[in-house]
Amino acid sequence: MSYKVGIIGSGIAGIATSIRLAVKGHQVEVFEASAHPGGKLSEIQVGNYRFDAGPSLFTLPDLVDELFTLAGENPKKHFDYDQLDINCQYFFPDGTNLTAFADLDKFGNEIQQKLGESPQSLKKAVKNSTLLYESLSDLFMFSSLQDIKTFISKAAFNAYLKIPRLGFFNTMNGANKKLFSDPRLVQLFNRYATYNGSSPYKTPATMNIIPHLEMSLGAYFPKGGMYAITKSLVELAKRQGVVFHFNSPVQEICIDNKKATGLEVAGRKIQFDRVVSNMDIVNSYKKLMPSIKAPEFLLKQPKSSSALIFYWGIKKKFKELDVHNIFFSGDYQSEFQHLFDTKSIYHDPTVYVHISSKKESQDAPEYGENWFTMINVPNNTGQNWEKLIADARKNIVQKLTYQLNQPIAELIECEEILDPRLIESKTSSALGALYGNSSNNLFAAFLRHANKSRRIKGLYFCGGSVHPGGGIPMSLSSAKIVDKYFS
Repeated sequence: MSYKVGIIGSGIAGIATSIRLAVKGHQVEVFEASAHPGGKLSEIQVGNYRFDAGPSLFTLPDLVDELFTLAGENPKKHFDYDQLDINCQYFFPDGTNLTAFADLDKFGNEIQQKLGESPQSLKKAVKNSTLLYESLSDLFMFSSLQDIKTFISKAAFNAYLKIPRLGFFNTMNGANKKLFSDPRLVQLFNRYATYNGSSPYKTPATMNIIPHLEMSLGAYFPKGGMYAITKSLVELAKRQGVVFHFNSPVQEICIDNKKATGLEVAGRKIQFDRVVSNMDIVNSYKKLMPSIKAPEFLLKQPKSSSALIFYWGIKKKFKELDVHNIFFSGDYQSEFQHLFDTKSIYHDPTVYVHISSKKESQDAPEYGENWFTMINVPNNTGQNWEKLIADARKNIVQKLTYQLNQPIAELIECEEILDPRLIESKTSSALGALYGNSSNNLFAAFLRHANKSRRIKGLYFCGGSVHPGGGIPMSLSSAKIVDKYFS
């Protein structure tokens, strides 16, 4: 049966959902409030520099390729990428620089030479991460936790047998301290908690599943930058007949007798058989369904961290930097206490610098580099952001100046800033949280909103604020789960 489907939002999950449903023969229309698609996965131009505005790490590219394959197209003809030889350059406060080679043998040699840590520790950690992925990904990434069949499946029973090894009853930091003797390597692996906006001192060790994506399966760089993902998928959707409406904010989800019947856009009600919201789940209820009783317990779960990003055009090239670079804090635990407990910014934050011009030379002038300079910050609860931003900028510049032995302030040719307030207003993300709910407790995975409404027939949800979580792979997985409901 063919349905007329209305999708709210053209984030990566909304686009992927539109492709999957159009391939099945459904008539799909996507309504986007902004002038361009992508949500957080967008781009900006500052002077002579181009920046990917949001997510900068690309893993599990098969989830993108699969969309082209479903449509009967060769992915390589429309979207291509290269695996990175170096996953990240790490800079520690004591002056140690560590190159995280994609080749684990080379990375093992690196940590042995620089940190005195046995390569076997690295292999053991990656093996553990692989175990977690193989045991849990089918359950928590690609299946609905709303369906009882998920918990009586073969994959579920295999996982039950391994429960003592799956890290449910320890923290990520606790588990990593047992794996590594050098605290710098513990810090490096603790960093993966930030991939879903959580704290390694609170999130369960199950989250050590994340390094597998990067260290075992690889980190990739899309040709054309991260925004090439958005652009190529929108064009694919259009070729499948999907209609996009930009500058078209949805005002309300029309509901009649507990059934989604359409969308109200610009004062006009448009009838649809099914509705999919790619809007943040909190705002989906608060703004689009104000008359429906919201699942407050789920919506009030603690939110993830946010980000403060400085898009800097730097009028110099740095040979010691790569595509991904991390400058660690001297006191990681204090940094996360500020993030989640006092809702402030630590004076010595960990700084992430993404430089796409290392791979895409046209993203910056010949003499310079485009620095996407980001720190993790608390979500927006009404802090004095003007002061926080000014202090953070000063501390970041000072930190990078010291670590790189270059006058960074003098090299900044142009600047744009993205803070939690703007993230909240531009992407309708509740409190400016990047990943919806945080994963700072054992039951967080079960406290995300489901992809299918229990209360409203014909209403579905995708994106980083619902199951299975935030980030590109998870958002693409949410589209895959929604698609199963249309089978």
